[in-house]
Amino acid sequence: MKKNYAEGLAAFIEENPSCFHVVEGQAKLLAQAGYQLLSEGSEWKLDAGKGYYVTRNGSSVIAFRMPEKKDFTGFMVMASHCDSPTFKIKENPEMNVKGIYTKLNVEGYGGALFAPWFDRPLSVAGRLCVKTDKGIRTVNVKVDRDLVMIPSLAIHMNRDVNKGYEYKVQKDMLPLYSLGKKPLMELICEECGVDKDLVVSGDLFLYNRQKASFWGAENEFLSAPKLDDVLCGYCSLMGFLESSPKDSIPVHVIYDNEEVGSSSRQGACSTFLKDVLMRICESLGLGYGAYSAKIASSFMLSGDNGHALHPNREEKCDPVNQPRLGGGVLLKFSASQKYTTDAISCGIVRAMAEKAGAPVQVFTNHSDIVGGSTLGNLSQHQIPFLTADIGAAQLAMHSPYETVGACDVEAMVALIRQTFSSSLRLTADGSYEIL
Repeated sequence: MKKNYAEGLAAFIEENPSCFHVVEGQAKLLAQAGYQLLSEGSEWKLDAGKGYYVTRNGSSVIAFRMPEKKDFTGFMVMASHCDSPTFKIKENPEMNVKGIYTKLNVEGYGGALFAPWFDRPLSVAGRLCVKTDKGIRTVNVKVDRDLVMIPSLAIHMNRDVNKGYEYKVQKDMLPLYSLGKKPLMELICEECGVDKDLVVSGDLFLYNRQKASFWGAENEFLSAPKLDDVLCGYCSLMGFLESSPKDSIPVHVIYDNEEVGSSSRQGACSTFLKDVLMRICESLGLGYGAYSAKIASSFMLSGDNGHALHPNREEKCDPVNQPRLGGGVLLKFSASQKYTTDAISCGIVRAMAEKAGAPVQVFTNHSDIVGGSTLGNLSQHQIPFLTADIGAAQLAMHSPYETVGACDVEAMVALIRQTFSSSLRLTADGSYEIL
């Protein structure tokens, strides 16, 4: 292995605990690689062969490389998301308990698995909106120490808890913060060097402080927070930066808000990607007809993790398609089109994987168990890409501490690198040439 991508992923997750930090961290890596930051609020002048990136809301990012020649075949796209289920801190969060404790008022973000959040060190990260002389700006903040905890109720006080318990966010999931009276915002400003008198508001979330761990008989497992879906986003960026496209434009996309439906202006249902692709075509002097023709010879990987065969609950898996940790990249199918993979896009992914030497395994949900959805089908509301859904097999999805096979990270990077380095040409409806 030329690079230990799994270790790089673990370090990236530890450094970037919120969606805002993930995008900031990706922007730093793009800038270090020579990519130029664009503003949505300015005209774009794009030079042949140069790389660019643009952010929206500080929580979504799109990076691309301009072709050396105007007559490119199409776009090769990888889209994933940076948000994960957690708890968002409400405005005026301090809640006094009997004049003794201060706890924080929170609400759920996404479909979190509640039980694993108890009795572990947590902290707060996100962004603040602060006043300036001429308006406002945002500042990413994280309290880089153990700050809060959600305490369990002792079994002596709920003898039936192990028989099943329905957790209520407003009652059970409020984190203990203090024995004193210091407001949370005051503490955050002190910790992060922000003038509290300038703070207007914030988007603040709890995050798990537990570091990533490699474990198992041969360290074959990786456990960490936010593997769904920072893993796909990190692998996408690595594959993008290491790719060598010839006739296509590679486009790396990270969306926010997938865990709550993708309907925000920075989510997969938004026009963000369409806006960027149309501005690229505009800079090359191409009109809408030419843009549509390029889309017809484009391809997208929709990246989001899927469920591995569970060692203790194998009956929850499909009886035939049973992906495992360490088995390679998931190729995800769904009759309901919650995953976009069909026979054509499957064939393209398998061709890419064969060239890359990346193992691929099939994921389908158990027919009697409703699975989750992701961003590929939603993004097609804006752009009709030929799309396949991929991901890494994992355990404990939507837990604050998830598990994947460490070697699957390298397989994911290899497949994405090959995809970004390739081109597609529509030769007839349902027929494509892979270049």
